[in-house]
Amino acid sequence: MALTRRHLLASGLAAPAILTLGLDAARAATTLKLSHQFPGGTIDEGDFRDRMCRKFAQAVAERSKGALEVQVYPGSSLMKTNAQFAAMRKGALDMSLYPSPYAGGEIPEMNIGLMPALVSSYEQAIAWKKAPVGRKLTELLDQKGIILVSWVWQSGGVASRERPLYAPSDAKGLKVRGGSREMDLMMKQAGAATLSIPSSESYAAMQTGACDAVITSSTSLISFRLEELAKSLTSGRERSYWFMLEPIMMSKTVFSGLPKDQQDLIMAVGAELESFGQAGAKADDTKVEEIFSKAGAKVQNLDEATLGKWRDIARETAWKDYAGKNANCAELLKLAEQVS
Repeated sequence: MALTRRHLLASGLAAPAILTLGLDAARAATTLKLSHQFPGGTIDEGDFRDRMCRKFAQAVAERSKGALEVQVYPGSSLMKTNAQFAAMRKGALDMSLYPSPYAGGEIPEMNIGLMPALVSSYEQAIAWKKAPVGRKLTELLDQKGIILVSWVWQSGGVASRERPLYAPSDAKGLKVRGGSREMDLMMKQAGAATLSIPSSESYAAMQTGACDAVITSSTSLISFRLEELAKSLTSGRERSYWFMLEPIMMSKTVFSGLPKDQQDLIMAVGAELESFGQAGAKADDTKVEEIFSKAGAKVQNLDEATLGKWRDIARETAWKDYAGKNANCAELLKLAEQVS
């Protein structure tokens, strides 16, 4: 068909429109959704884990010049807590700041992130990332569809409604929330009954009497206002048998779909924020003592001898059970024991 002047004019007019649409598409921002279970606040006030997510979102947006945006959904407002890990693996959720043992039912190896008395200090915990145990865990998660973006560890303590849970001999007859299968194994050996609930449900469990003692991070003890119900606190400030890996994770499916420069940016910002996360966790170890003391609770720190008693029980119960799950678990435990 011969081109007429009308065709030429039409094509000439259409070209700029097509070009404009193409530029608009190129400029369109990619939006990622980051979910977590903790109370929401602002970038300057509130639970440090929520603040860390907001700082992550701010830094990513600024440094990508708006090409990459992150929306933060606190308080499990986007998705129920226990559903978040599976959703990331499927690509149905982009990101989450997620307690690693919550994924233990799906991937048993993840319970290494809350293995009682395996980690007892922040120095030891922070060393995991670059040690063989950290590299092994990162590789394993990558194979399972999860990218570890930002490593955060938290020490934990015990809030009790009535009598303190300090030494193993105190556990008998108590109903305890430990936070992982392995923690429950140790507590059961010490004589406690256990219940498995997210830390976000701890207040209701203590309020109704379904739970006598809650073991969770210092930050969660504060954010979920457990000082209102507790008469005693065993603090994790000086040492603890409860250290949990609670990283920012990302769906590998979603991550792989981003251009390389955005992938690099996400990993860089995640690494930079780790110092903020650790500082926040340590600050809350002190703050929780102040809050519980002010509310009238008895506060005490574990001594080395008592920690050793808990470790002896953990080694014969939780550690042994975990190592027997599969070859990966056995190797992770062996590698973790090498980190002093």
